[in-house]
Amino acid sequence: MSDAPPPIPRLTARRLRTDEYAAWYRHVTDGYARDIAVNGGADAAAAARKADRDMTATLPRGLETPDHDLLVLESDGLRVGILWVGRREVDERQVLYVWDVEIDEAQRGKGYGREAMLLAEEVARSRGLDRVELNVFGGNDVARALYRSLGYVERAVAMAKDLPDSGVSR
Repeated sequence: MSDAPPPIPRLTARRLRTDEYAAWYRHVTDGYARDIAVNGGADAAAAARKADRDMTATLPRGLETPDHDLLVLESDGLRVGILWVGRREVDERQVLYVWDVEIDEAQRGKGYGREAMLLAEEVARSRGLDRVELNVFGGNDVARALYRSLGYVERAVAMAKDLPDSGVSR
């Protein structure tokens, strides 16, 4: 008898349906705003405005925005998360950009995040792209460790320090 954990069922992906889009959009926009506020130092209202602007600019045609795939991740018929990828030009190079990957809270720690990122690599290859890029906020140590374990390297790190009692209001 082996002590090895059971194998992780392979992920399948389906396109996000029209009836799922509004809830997904609000969830992602709100989460992005929280990340901006917590990790970017913006107040909640400014973070919400930036998140709304960025999402509108990135998905101007919603589900019909060209070169974007909003994918529901499933394992054995059970929803386990979402993957949003799209073609993007970065430094004059076409790449597959991971706009968002989120594993549902109850499904975390089971290897689905790794599988989702490997799926993103498959999508890139299927589009003739040889690079995957993403942004991760500095406070997301679990995700950063996962990406490093898959061979991703940090290309830039933005840092900041708030100065208490500086007399400057935000």
